[in-house]
Amino acid sequence: MKKLLLLTVFALATAVTYAGGYRVSLQGQRALAMGHTGVAVVNSAELGFFNPSGLVYLENRLNISAGGFGVFSDVVYQNEQTGDFARTDSPVGTPLYLYASYKVTDWLTMGLSVYTPYGSTVEWEDDWAGSHLVNNIDLAAIYVQPLVSVKLSPYFSVGGGPIYVTGSVNFNRNLNRTLSDIDGNRSNVTVDATGVSSWGWSASAMFSPTEKLRVGFNYRSEIILEAEGGEADFENIPNSPLTPFADTQFNAELPLPAEVTVGLSYQFFDKWLFAFDYNQTLWSVYESLDLEFADPNIPDSKNARNYKDSSIYRFGLQYDATDMFTLRAGYYFDESPVQEGYFAPETPRNDSNNFTAGLSIALNNHFAIDASFLYSRFKEIDASYDYYFENGQAVPFSGTYKSSAFAPGLGITYKL
Repeated sequence: MKKLLLLTVFALATAVTYAGGYRVSLQGQRALAMGHTGVAVVNSAELGFFNPSGLVYLENRLNISAGGFGVFSDVVYQNEQTGDFARTDSPVGTPLYLYASYKVTDWLTMGLSVYTPYGSTVEWEDDWAGSHLVNNIDLAAIYVQPLVSVKLSPYFSVGGGPIYVTGSVNFNRNLNRTLSDIDGNRSNVTVDATGVSSWGWSASAMFSPTEKLRVGFNYRSEIILEAEGGEADFENIPNSPLTPFADTQFNAELPLPAEVTVGLSYQFFDKWLFAFDYNQTLWSVYESLDLEFADPNIPDSKNARNYKDSSIYRFGLQYDATDMFTLRAGYYFDESPVQEGYFAPETPRNDSNNFTAGLSIALNNHFAIDASFLYSRFKEIDASYDYYFENGQAVPFSGTYKSSAFAPGLGITYKL
């Protein structure tokens, strides 16, 4: 009973929709509408995320793209053998982005990107069957990246820049499956960390052998978030020497994995643009979530994750219907990085099929309104987490998970 396992306490791992692991694939209206392709598409300042090297090919001197999404998700858990059933009650997530670029010369462009690739909120019902693993989690992570894009020739450019990340997380779970105070209130712990920050970088290239064909590459480095001096608050603890839980501090770290994206775009029949991106996220860096507690009465916690590298296959189409309206549609398949036996309910996501659509409305030569829509359908899965321990014994938690999500988005594009 004394042993406390704060399973995935610092897990940004609840990115409640959008992608395998805890990745959030909502970084721009135009790109998302085309299946979240963009590494070889030159049509807005969204390149600041997808491929900074392409910014130098934008025609206008000043380019700005900004917007956000409303994320609505639903996860259902059921165990037919025990009769347990639960459904998440998640508030609406609101990922945001802001990209800007300025062409200094014909061969040099500077830029700035602000985006939220990790961040979400999910809430399970109080004291549900998996409450010893997670009750709720709230995550916010913001990336800020200054950029440079350099044209080395009419056909080839490079770009990238440093990345500063700042974030926070609040996580709650019950201490174990049965512990409660004298009034029957379940014993639980809330872990909170704010002002967590770190640095990374990105590098990219774009090759345009013809006017119709572009090939792109983008690499975003691994970033380790280290929480030091976070707060761990315990509630409803029985007054017993067997339960010496007291509010304390903790240290933890979580890797935001490196990712590589390559792709191409091809314009045909003048008005049509096809794009394909392949993304690999190096999730294998996430082997375990370890926590160190300042209170010596609370043993340190080691929580196996053992993620595997995973791939995303993205396809998109764009059609210039008129000078005012541009239509887009796309699809992407996202592999889950979670291996068998490691499926925890704070990341109840399996392989997913994702369908997108959207359009841009050019109000004049400077302003356009961009809209997109994403529907994600995750493969139903019978899975378990086999690495929760009580009294030195493994207590697997298993069941069937059904997940889906949709995310409407709205943004603006300005060019001058």
